[in-house]
Amino acid sequence: MNVAAKAIDRLANPTRIADLDRLRSAVSGKTVLVTGASYGVGEATARRLAAAQATVLLVARSADRLSDLAASITAGGGRACAYPADLTDEAAIGSLGTRLADEHGALDIVVSNAGKSLRRSLHHQYDRPHDFQRTIAINYLGPILLLLAVLPAMREAGGGHIVNVSSVGVRVPPGPQWGAYQASKGAFDLWLRSVAPELHADGVEVTSVYFGLVRTRMIEPTPILRRLPGLHPDQAADVIAKAVIQRPRTIAPAWTGPAELASVALAGPIDRAARLWSRYVVGSGQGRP
Repeated sequence: MNVAAKAIDRLANPTRIADLDRLRSAVSGKTVLVTGASYGVGEATARRLAAAQATVLLVARSADRLSDLAASITAGGGRACAYPADLTDEAAIGSLGTRLADEHGALDIVVSNAGKSLRRSLHHQYDRPHDFQRTIAINYLGPILLLLAVLPAMREAGGGHIVNVSSVGVRVPPGPQWGAYQASKGAFDLWLRSVAPELHADGVEVTSVYFGLVRTRMIEPTPILRRLPGLHPDQAADVIAKAVIQRPRTIAPAWTGPAELASVALAGPIDRAARLWSRYVVGSGQGRP
């Protein structure tokens, strides 16, 4: 990576730690739950944690993918258990919480990574209320219900760590066509930050990781995103490793703070820019589903 590429990487993406020894010191012998573990960032994170000698509990809807991942980790000398579950199903989450408590007791770390991305123009949403129901279910309600199931044991044990895999989209002005996604991710982010002081009092820490662009299958429907600087899943896993090792309150790209300030100081120009962007995107056909 040349000097210019390194500079862009430092600005566009959160800082990361690719040090297996440090990660091993943080997680060896601990039990870590990873949601959305069947693909992308979740899979890469699960593999990284297992390589650092954590017992990794894999949660996602894809039973076959989870089984293959658990087998692969086990074959490599790691420890992993697959827990197929649909995090949009309240009953399934309840059953999952009971199984986790019975089989593992208090968890040490929860990486809340499962999520659904959605980009769609307003005029394509009039007859699609399920767009909002699905994004709310997986990005907001599901993570809350799962935490409500596992947090009592963690708080009683007097320790633990919640890592929320979030998006810079919840910290910058809402983008045209991304409202359903940003609103649902922002709702969970706000809830988790609101309960963090209570959790801290019981020894449970909270870290929110605000990713920019990560090159997973979630960006495939939006061609323009492929041209922007971003992380590969293995690099994103190193960001989560940093969260686990250092337990900061937040991790975000360097530009996030200035962008938040600009969103207030330059609200008018930003709004006008969003209008122009919306016209360009819809006019070019990129706003079509």
